[in-house]
Amino acid sequence: MARAVKALTAKQALVTLSRPGPHKVLRGDLGLIGLPGVIVTPAQGLGLPAVAFGHGWLQPTRRYLGLFKHLASWGIVVAAPGTHTGALPSHRLFAADLRTALDVCTGVRLGEGDISVHPERLAVAGHSMGAGAAVLAAAEDTRIRAVVTLALAETRPSALDAAHDCAMPGLHLSAAQDLVAPTVGHVEPVAQAWAGPVQLRGITKATHLAFTEGRHWSDLLLDGRSHHTTQRLTKALATAFLLRILTGTRAYSALLEEEVRGCTIDYTRGPLPTPAHR
Repeated sequence: MARAVKALTAKQALVTLSRPGPHKVLRGDLGLIGLPGVIVTPAQGLGLPAVAFGHGWLQPTRRYLGLFKHLASWGIVVAAPGTHTGALPSHRLFAADLRTALDVCTGVRLGEGDISVHPERLAVAGHSMGAGAAVLAAAEDTRIRAVVTLALAETRPSALDAAHDCAMPGLHLSAAQDLVAPTVGHVEPVAQAWAGPVQLRGITKATHLAFTEGRHWSDLLLDGRSHHTTQRLTKALATAFLLRILTGTRAYSALLEEEVRGCTIDYTRGPLPTPAHR
């Protein structure tokens, strides 16, 4: 059941959801149950929502740990496969790994057996290549209720083609200064082709790597660098969206309906649903 919280203004919701939530956070290794990667969970809870997250091209999962811990602090389990990190990844197989990560979340009691995931509260998300793979996964898996993408890059098979089969709500965050996967040629067509309710938002000062944390040798190949403001906006918007779609929490809905400083609403279609399971 969604926790009753007084509705906040967009500014209030941004401030609140930019901060860690009320839950203590645990970190584990997906490799212990057969899939390389990391899993981050609230310290306890039954029937929790979960999201499988796909990393960007050449990026290790550690570059997104701040986002994972933030979502977990707000009661959302995050599973991030550490596969296909080489120069020639298979987007199709990476999408399959995201679906396998959701299988792990729903099929195994986590922690010491006191953490479980609700099978109807599942989402996928990702950055760059991983965002495209998330769309591929969503198009083929009817369990997935929501999709969040960060600086989506087109994939093979095509995320644009897959978007036509995505009837669940989608939140797409683009980097306005992205030179690797420019909005016009990558995420904008995906958002317009989306079959379900959709919103495309542009983060004004973001580059392609703004969503990542720390430094990595791939910074020499790709445009941009880690950017605190981009990550702050991403944490708040992703948290508001996933809580709304997966748990029915409406208190932060104003953040999803209005523009905030540094983040424009570039395209939107359809109202966000409230899930039947509360």
